[in-house]
Amino acid sequence: MMDAATQTAEQLRQQITATEEQLQKLKEQLASVETQNEAPGIETPLNDLSVQHPVTPGKWPLSSEEYKRYGRQMIVPNIGIQGQLRLKAASVLIVGAGGLGCPAAAYLAGAGVGTIGIVDGDEVETSNLHRQILHSTSKVGMKKVDSAISYLKSLNPNLKYNAHTSHLTPENSESIVSQYDLVLDCTDHPTSRYLISDICVLLQKPLVSASALRTDGQLIVLNSPSLPPGNEAGGPCYRCVFPKPPPAESVVSCGDGGILGPVVGVMGVLQALEAIKLIAGGKLKAEGSGEGKTDASMLLFSANSNPPFRSLRLRSRRPKCFACSAAAGLSLESLASGSLDYLLFCGVNAPVSILGPEERVEAREYETIRKEKGAGHLLVDTREKVQFDICNIEGSINVPISTLQGNRALAAEGELPSWLPETLPPDSPIYVVCRLGNDSQVVTRKLKESGLDKNGRYIGDIKGGLKAWKQQVDSSWPEY
Repeated sequence: MMDAATQTAEQLRQQITATEEQLQKLKEQLASVETQNEAPGIETPLNDLSVQHPVTPGKWPLSSEEYKRYGRQMIVPNIGIQGQLRLKAASVLIVGAGGLGCPAAAYLAGAGVGTIGIVDGDEVETSNLHRQILHSTSKVGMKKVDSAISYLKSLNPNLKYNAHTSHLTPENSESIVSQYDLVLDCTDHPTSRYLISDICVLLQKPLVSASALRTDGQLIVLNSPSLPPGNEAGGPCYRCVFPKPPPAESVVSCGDGGILGPVVGVMGVLQALEAIKLIAGGKLKAEGSGEGKTDASMLLFSANSNPPFRSLRLRSRRPKCFACSAAAGLSLESLASGSLDYLLFCGVNAPVSILGPEERVEAREYETIRKEKGAGHLLVDTREKVQFDICNIEGSINVPISTLQGNRALAAEGELPSWLPETLPPDSPIYVVCRLGNDSQVVTRKLKESGLDKNGRYIGDIKGGLKAWKQQVDSSWPEY
């Protein structure tokens, strides 16, 4: 009589034998299916996904390679074979091949979206690489679109990729966007956001928009369902949520405000997720009369909050919206003609130029003054402290422009501000410097308006800021 250990061992041997036999049968079935798929077949029309496919040659809607590649997501209940076929038939336009566009493009390509177009006129820079994951050191100087598509082809060569190597403009937006079913706004400026939203409304395209700065981000699905202007059941557009652009002086780019790579990565991945949900769920095209209400929301993300995500419910289309209401003043003709000036609408003009030539000095000229006068003047650096700590000119003091907003760092009339050294003679010059020579002009004007020049004191800024300092004085200056 077998003891318990021997009996257990025998049972395990029998189970292994049965499993090996079952595995061999599965391998034979797979080989049979692969042979069948090599023969010419009949693909299932996307609009007739309910048709059942018997196990007969040439009736599988996907190739054997596609079943292997997408199998893990096809077994997700909300995807299935129907969702995968919708993804294969869909076309998505990604506007911007940067921090948002790179992760979004990678996951859409991985998911099997049939056609992916990318719009971007920029080239890869070294400063992009910490967050724009499709680019690499060897691709610095290459067009971002070409760099991104090169990576995507290595990830999934079965898709169609369209390169649009110029920025989206009012003049070319219709010809580009009209080719696609869905648009992802992966740009970083209000002028682009309004333009992209407007053309999506006019062409009835759903839009997934995201943004990220420092450690925060936001995500909105707009114009979904994508019904014609005037149909109240359509999803709100960007102008519905933000009827007026933010003040131009409050718009901070990643280059000025900074960005943490994983933060923009999170937002780009979420864009891809929303796109996949819309496509696989068959929600790209609004059906019927559009009766009912949209359920739009804005997702906010903060890496330093707990929990990091929160959602805000959005209203439906705004009754008097310029783009999507019944009284909309927007049209394809007005867009293409250039009569809509997005730069003017957003208050974006040429670089700041509010000082006269006599109020500005070149970086090399200031270096001469610095050597000759030594401590007989004051240099004020208006960058934020975190940037000042990275690098600063010896002898300068840090007075961030943010502390000067609302005159918080300026003293009352007749008094000197707390940051001004008491030992500085009342007629000693004050020079102001910032990163690029824009904020320094604003601060120079504000210091003059506060009366700091009333004793004949010279107050001026360093033209071109610390960028000019690197070019004209110190080539070792860190560029960040």
